[in-house]
Amino acid sequence: MTRLVYSFLLYLLSPIIFLHLWLRGKKAPAYRKNWRERLGFYGQSQLTKRSLLIHCASVGEIIAATPFIKRIQSQYPTLKVTVTCNTPTGKQQIEQAFAQSVQCKYLPLDFPGAVSRMLNQLDPQLIVILETELWPNLLSLSNKRGIATIVINARLSQKSQRAYQRFAPITRLIMRNITHLAAHNAEDGRRFIELGLDRAKVSTTGSIKFDISPPSQFENKKEALAATLTKHSFIWVAGSTHPKEHELILQAHQQLLTQIPDALLIIAPRHPEQFDAVNSLLSDSSLSYSRRTVAPHNSQNCLLADTLGEMQVLFSLCNVAFIGGSLIERGGHNPLEAAVFAKPILSGPSYYNFMHVYPELIEAGACKLVSSSEQLSEILLQLAHDKPSSTKMGNQAVRVVKNNSGAINNSISIINEYLIEK
Repeated sequence: MTRLVYSFLLYLLSPIIFLHLWLRGKKAPAYRKNWRERLGFYGQSQLTKRSLLIHCASVGEIIAATPFIKRIQSQYPTLKVTVTCNTPTGKQQIEQAFAQSVQCKYLPLDFPGAVSRMLNQLDPQLIVILETELWPNLLSLSNKRGIATIVINARLSQKSQRAYQRFAPITRLIMRNITHLAAHNAEDGRRFIELGLDRAKVSTTGSIKFDISPPSQFENKKEALAATLTKHSFIWVAGSTHPKEHELILQAHQQLLTQIPDALLIIAPRHPEQFDAVNSLLSDSSLSYSRRTVAPHNSQNCLLADTLGEMQVLFSLCNVAFIGGSLIERGGHNPLEAAVFAKPILSGPSYYNFMHVYPELIEAGACKLVSSSEQLSEILLQLAHDKPSSTKMGNQAVRVVKNNSGAINNSISIINEYLIEK
C-alpha cells in the first residue's frame, strides 16, 4: 500500500518533473534529449543484458566510482558493466572515462512502469548504487525479481536521517528492500539501522572517494597544460564554483594580484551551463583571462577551465586549492582530488555534504576555512609567502587520504558474493 501511494503521488507530480527538465534545458540543452531513456525505453539494438549495473547520480559520484569500476573491469574482464546516471554531464563523464567499455544509460525516473521496463530490457544480474540514490520502486521491483541491490559508499547525515524519519512508511520500504549496505563509517551505518535497515545487512568499508587514481591521459594533459603556465609564480585553483560564489573568487584574486602581480587563478565552474556566465564575469572585469577550450593560456591573470574531467589535472599543477560550493550554502564538494596531490586546501564554512572528510582534514591541519573573499585572499597570500606551512598542509592532506584508503577492495569483496559471471 505504501508503494502504491508513493507511485500515485509521483505520477501526480510528473508534469512538474518534466517541466523541471525542460526548464533546465534552457541553459543545458542536453536535458531536453533522451527522455525515452528516462521512461525506461532504451530500444533493442545492441542492448547488453545480464550486466553489473552501477548507478551514480552525476559527475561527482562518477568520478569517485571510476577507479572502483575500472578495478572491477580489470578483475573480471568478461563481465559486462552498465553505468547509469541522472544528468547529461554525468553521461558525458561516463563516456569520457570509459569510452565503449561500459554501457551508458539514464536511470529511469522512479515510476513503476519505467523501472519495470528498464529491468525487463537490461535484466541486470546485480545492481550497485553509489551513496544514497535510494529509489523505492527501483529497490522494491528489483527485490521482487530476485536482483540484489548493494549500496556502497553509503553516508547519512543527521539532517538526512531526520528527513527520512519524517516519511517513515516509505523509509521502511526502502530499508526492507536493500540487500546489503556498505557504510562509510560506523556512525553512518548506525543511522541506517535506526531507520529500519537490518543490522546484518550493514558493513563498514570506508569511502571509495579516498581511493583516488589519475584519469586517462592524465600525464599528457598535465604536461601540455604545465608548459603554458611557467610564467606564474603562484597558481591557485577554485574548483567546482557556483553562482554568487564566482564573483567572490574573482574579487579575492583581484586583491591577491595587488601583492603578487603574476599570480594565476584557474577557475573551474561546477556545471557546464555556468561556463559562459563566468566568461561574462571575466569579460566585464579588469582581469585578463584565457578560456581553456578556445586558446592556449598565455600569461593572463585567469584561466577559465571550461572542461569536464580535468579537475585532477588542474589540482596537480596548483600551489593552493580552493573547493567551491562552500562560500555559499551548497554544502561543499570533494576536496580529496586536491588532497591526493599534497595540496593545501581552502574551503568556505559550508561543507555539510562532506562531513565524512572535512573534519579530519581540518583537524590534521590540511585545510583552512575562510568566510569571505577578503579572508580568502589573505590566506592565499600567507601560503604564497610561507612555503614551509604550505608544504606541511599538503603533506597532511595526502596523509589523510592514505590513512583512509582501501574502501574499493572492501566494497569489491562484498559484491563478489553476489556476482554470477566472474
